[in-house]
Amino acid sequence: MSNLPTRLASLAPERLAGMRRGIEKESLRVAADGALALTPHPAALGCALTHPNITTDYSESQLELITGVHASVEQCLEELTNIHQFTYRALGEEMLWVSSMPCILPADENIPIGRYGSSNVGRAKSVYRMGLAHRYGRRMQTISGIHYNWSIPGTSDADYFGLIRNFRRHAFLLLYLFGASPALCGTFVAGREHELRPLRNGTMYMPHGTSLRMGRLGYQSEAQASLAVSYNSLEGYAASLHDALTRPYPQYEAIGIMNPGGEYNQLATSLLQIENEFYGTIRPKRVIRPGERPLHALRERGVEYVEVRLMDLDPFVPVGIKAQTMRFLDVFLLHCLLSESPPDSPQEIAALGRNQHKTAAFGREPGLTLERDGRDAKLVDWASEILSDCRPVAAALDAVHGTTDHADTLRAAEAMLVAPEMLPSARVLEAMTRDHDDSFVAFARARSAETKAKLLKLPYAGALHAKMEALARQSVAEQAAVEAADTVPFEVFRQQYISPARLELTQEAVTTALAAV
Repeated sequence: MSNLPTRLASLAPERLAGMRRGIEKESLRVAADGALALTPHPAALGCALTHPNITTDYSESQLELITGVHASVEQCLEELTNIHQFTYRALGEEMLWVSSMPCILPADENIPIGRYGSSNVGRAKSVYRMGLAHRYGRRMQTISGIHYNWSIPGTSDADYFGLIRNFRRHAFLLLYLFGASPALCGTFVAGREHELRPLRNGTMYMPHGTSLRMGRLGYQSEAQASLAVSYNSLEGYAASLHDALTRPYPQYEAIGIMNPGGEYNQLATSLLQIENEFYGTIRPKRVIRPGERPLHALRERGVEYVEVRLMDLDPFVPVGIKAQTMRFLDVFLLHCLLSESPPDSPQEIAALGRNQHKTAAFGREPGLTLERDGRDAKLVDWASEILSDCRPVAAALDAVHGTTDHADTLRAAEAMLVAPEMLPSARVLEAMTRDHDDSFVAFARARSAETKAKLLKLPYAGALHAKMEALARQSVAEQAAVEAADTVPFEVFRQQYISPARLELTQEAVTTALAAV
């Protein structure tokens, strides 16, 4: 008997109303012909190092748009839309690519790495990206997606890790329902082994694929596959990451910190240069203080929120995600939090990885089975069971907000289980065939142009523009201040930053934590 109803009943309405969410959305800047833009980050957008809402991800050509923390889905989407409206006005002839899988890419070495100025912290960001290029290649880093940050008050570290374990067990459902990358441009896989099938016009695809971004061609690393990170506790998770951040990795030692010309190849020779290099579908997070390492922040102050990292950009909506999807995530995450969450094991972790790859490549295949507790289970049957279990969670959220929105989003998901042609991944392939001669690039280029036109037509207040311009100017001043404040050479800064001591809790913090127990 599930204890979810009991846990749900014990949740005070104030806690449910205290749920918070925020969005980080990555998108490539492209030229009108669908090729990657090789221009610098637009000056009108301010400085990527210090702007609170507009930065770059891996590439100088990959924008990352960031909202604040919001009490409602509507407020979050409104801010994301406003940031887009300002951004598009700074792009000139360029546009944002609406697909998670990249546009027409140049040769790997010509994909520009993000640049963040001359400060030590700015240089460290670029050197880290150079390290990613040496380790995984630049093309893999041009994949884009949506990160959904989520919290609910009164949640302990142990409960957040319980949520994470359940999320990983059930993540296949999100790939199935919201995956929107079943096809890609052949330039992405040029010279690489893959299981994709050729279509026409340079397009490669999987007929029943849902999210190639989350499959074997996406964010994958053989080196990281050796990392058996457990999510059974904050302490165990932190210990796994600490080891990966401090233990030299022979393949990366061979690359070296610097090349013979004195240019930096990477920040460190460990399996992970920094915490962000660890790929996962969901991460425990804590806002860091200036100069603080994320692992130190987690160890000292615990989990503040979780970051969901497996959502594809939705090419059919202007800002890449819609309110209904966000409400589904709220229901799904609350279900993960309140359901029984047994400890994970290395065997289960391996099975979940196989389920992820299978759903990404073959998710819409009729009768597809996944591994569940050592047995085969039909994807649609397991998915239906999860959606059924989510109904009381949706009802509780609707009661707090006085709506039927959460129940409605579950009904829409249930409809897509029985009519997979309604899934975003199926709609992408259908639109490619119907309107674009099976060309992924033609489809994404047309959707990108329509999206730009739609967002530029929306009402746009002068006060909003003035506020965004002021933020851009402020970011320029802040970057200059960061650069002026440097007091040590970059090499000293680098060694201090990657020092294992920076990951450790101070004795004072340990004493404080023990006293609080």
